[in-house]
This record gives sequence, structure tokens and C-alpha cells, in this order.
Amino acid sequence: MKLSIEDFVYGATDGAVTTFAVVAGVVGASLSPSIILILGFANLFADGFSMSIGNYLSEKTHREYIQKQRKKEEWEIDNLTAQEEGEIRDIYKEKGFKEEILEEIVRVITSKKKVWIDTMMKEELGLIENKNKSPRDSAITTFVSFNLIGIIPLVPFVFLHVSGFNRVWSTSDAFVYSIVFTAIAFFLIGTIRGRVVKRSLVSTGFNTLAIGGIAASVAYLVGYLISEFV
Repeated sequence: MKLSIEDFVYGATDGAVTTFAVVAGVVGASLSPSIILILGFANLFADGFSMSIGNYLSEKTHREYIQKQRKKEEWEIDNLTAQEEGEIRDIYKEKGFKEEILEEIVRVITSKKKVWIDTMMKEELGLIENKNKSPRDSAITTFVSFNLIGIIPLVPFVFLHVSGFNRVWSTSDAFVYSIVFTAIAFFLIGTIRGRVVKRSLVSTGFNTLAIGGIAASVAYLVGYLISEFV
């Protein structure tokens, strides 16, 4: 199995956002810690599984579409050779190549069928197949990262529930720790994203933290308003 950083960031971000949103919403509605745990873990596993399946189907569909288009291009090269050669010429003419250089490029590309097909896939259709990334690996990475990071907002409430500290440690105290832990998780996810896109780690860290904070604030506000009117 090959770990995909993109899938890890995708699953981890959504896991932290959605689980903390559940926590914030329930706390905002002034419900008991047991409700937080029930809804939090239900969301954690159900949404994590749903996301992983969705990612699997998305990757599989994309790969099947690329294979279908590749077969189509192969047929066109075999049966509409002159037309496909003209398309290669037009593509590189638009890139600024002319006369002898242009004809040499066309000759080299069309002399090897695989190169010809690869060029048409990339230049004409904008499709690039990543053979190192499998739908199964994407699904597993998404599920693991979603649950691994998504459980962080729930940790203080699990501790509150099993430790018997509820006499001296309230739901509000647990929520404060949940905010702190989740904020750290958001920031770390952002720094990982920054490494992937080669941007400032601090900038992407705070950017992800801000997005997660907005989502959590909205959830808390909705829970608070519902508790006031229901």
C-alpha cells in the first residue's frame, strides 16, 4: 500500500472539521457529554466510511474514464491517422513551433504509437494517468486519516466520561481542551498541506486553522440557536 499525502490531508481535514462541528453543535445545544460521544463516534465511523467509499469510486471512475479515452485515441490513430497527425501539428503550432522544427516534432511523436497516444491524452484532453495511485489505497488512506485525526475532538469527552472527573471537570472544561487539541490538529494538517503545495507552512497552517474555526463556530451557533428556540 502506498500512502498518498493528498488523500491523507483530505481525510484528516474533513475528519477534524466534521467531528469538531458535531462536538461544537452539541455543546452549543447544552446537551450531555454522552450525547456528544454517541453522535461524535457515529459521525466518525459513518462519515469516514462514506468518504473513503466516495474517494474509491471517484478514483476508479477517473481511471476508467482515462482508459476509455485512451482506447478511443488509439482507434483514431489507427483509423484516422492523417487527421490525428494534423491535430499534433496544430497543437505544437499553437505552442510557437514552425516549419522544419514543427515537422520534426510531428515526425518524432507520431513515430511511436505510445508516445503519440500519451501526447494526445495530455495535450488534447488534459488527462494524465497516475499509475502509482490505486483507488484502494486512496480509500484506505482517507478512512484511516479521517478517523485518526477526527477522534481528537472527542478525546477530552472520552476522558471525562471514563475518568469520573465529572465532579470537578465539567463539559465546558472538556470543550476547552477539545478546542485546543483540534486547533493544534488543524494547524498541523495545514503544515502538511503546505509541504505538498510547497507554500509557507505557517501560512497554510493558519489558513486551515481558520477554515476549521469557521466551520466549528457555525456549528456551535446553530446548536445554541436550536437550544434557545426548541
